[in-house]
Amino acid sequence: MRARLRMLVRRGREAGMTTAEYAVGIMAACTFALVLLGVVRSGAVRSALGAIVQRALGLAG
Repeated sequence: MRARLRMLVRRGREAGMTTAEYAVGIMAACTFALVLLGVVRSGAVRSALGAIVQRALGLAG
């Protein structure tokens, strides 16, 4: 009986861990996406990507 009670108490303390870990992971992914969006929107990266696309279209056509 005591072992079961200890198990239930231990489970209660760890009940929110999975949700908290998911929340931290989602926040990290959103932050990374915002940083990546800022980098891609910069002028240097935009012109470099445009040049790559133009070169790829030139080779394809």
